[in-house]
Amino acid sequence: MKNSIVILLISCLILFQGINCKNQSTYNPIVASEFDLKEIIERGKLIAITQNNSTDYFIYKGEPMGYQFEMLKNLADYLNVKLEIIVSNDLDEIFEKLENHECDIIAINLTITDKRSQLINFSNPLSQTRQVLVQKKPENWYNLSKLELDSTIVRNPKDLAGKQVYIQRNTSHEDRLKNISKEIGDSIHIVELDIETEEIISKVASGEIAYAISDENVALVNQKYYPILDINTAIGSYQDIAWGVRKGSDSLLSSINSWLEKFKNSKQHRRIYKKYFKNNKSVSIKRSEYFSSLTGKISDYDYFIKKQSKILSWDWKLLASLIYQESKFNHDVEAWTGAYGIMQLMPVTAERFGVDSLSTPEENIEAGVQFIKFLEKQFNYIEAEEERIKFVLASYNVGPGHVFDAQRLAQKNGKDPNIWDDNVDIYMLKKSEPKYYRDPVVKHGYCRGKEPFDYVSEVLDRYEHYKNVVSE
Repeated sequence: MKNSIVILLISCLILFQGINCKNQSTYNPIVASEFDLKEIIERGKLIAITQNNSTDYFIYKGEPMGYQFEMLKNLADYLNVKLEIIVSNDLDEIFEKLENHECDIIAINLTITDKRSQLINFSNPLSQTRQVLVQKKPENWYNLSKLELDSTIVRNPKDLAGKQVYIQRNTSHEDRLKNISKEIGDSIHIVELDIETEEIISKVASGEIAYAISDENVALVNQKYYPILDINTAIGSYQDIAWGVRKGSDSLLSSINSWLEKFKNSKQHRRIYKKYFKNNKSVSIKRSEYFSSLTGKISDYDYFIKKQSKILSWDWKLLASLIYQESKFNHDVEAWTGAYGIMQLMPVTAERFGVDSLSTPEENIEAGVQFIKFLEKQFNYIEAEEERIKFVLASYNVGPGHVFDAQRLAQKNGKDPNIWDDNVDIYMLKKSEPKYYRDPVVKHGYCRGKEPFDYVSEVLDRYEHYKNVVSE
């Protein structure tokens, strides 16, 4: 009986080990580490999360800009994929979205810390910065000597004892202030706010709060906008700033680091860094009415664009993106093709909808919207609005005839004529090849198909940027 029990136990143990080994054999760390990059390449898109501020990512005069944005664009080009931007100024949400596979990479002013290294993997450093105290100088600061100025503000971190210091929630600034408290043997009252550091800095400038902590590179940019701020009291040593990816995304991380190794030493990177962190013109950008992050304004014609977009039942930001694509909101531009006005209407189209070269921008927009309305009717059999818009955009650029040709070619070659991506757009591109523009189903001949192909993509990409930054 005892032997039978022993044999039974051994058999169960062997069976359990066999099952366990079988489960382990399905896990391949190499496959797991390569999955993220493979998925990015297959979907044809890198999804990055960043913050909307005056350095990382913003809209100015209708154009998406920012250090992180330009860096990410170059990385996406290196990977030969498109770039999608997600915006969040909440650090908790940023890390959650990465963990939940809602994005591939965190691209913000993120310092490397031990605590964060337990959650994510960091790329090689992009740059370095240190933490500084942001405080307001006296109103007559420009009349004071350095010694006189220093006597009126905090120059030694130990003098923060008993004071309230404001920081963005979940930043490394909290750890640094706690360490200073221990070092000086006194309390610093740390107040965490659920707003971005730049907004906290503006509160110091307005006198609403007395002290804040910022990374020096961000503080330097904002001091140009608020000269009354002092940012010369360092409270920490220099730290590396890097991008973050999920644990296990080894292949993606390796690709990022390979690209960074070359790109960081390039003239292009030096130009980008200087553009956003060492450029005195950044002051005029942030003060401009076209700095959409603060004003919500994209162009001088926003009011009329909003009014006209209701006729189309479009989001006004989509119409604004189309207009930017056509003229960059410049009513005086005239194309070599003869198209003119803010919506770049061809003379025949303009005449059909009652405008000419002497018409006002508002009249040109109204005529352009009527033309879009006409194009929408040509594709009203495409039920999905999101899909129909792509055909309308392509038609606005190249005319509906060429789009109909591309649809017929798609259908002839086994593709869906009512879906743009990876179906009709393929044959729009092929309409520049004799084999296709001479096909019997083609009624409108040769077309430089890359133009409408890029047009649709660029208008919709910019529209996503507008949605990221302009809330209204």
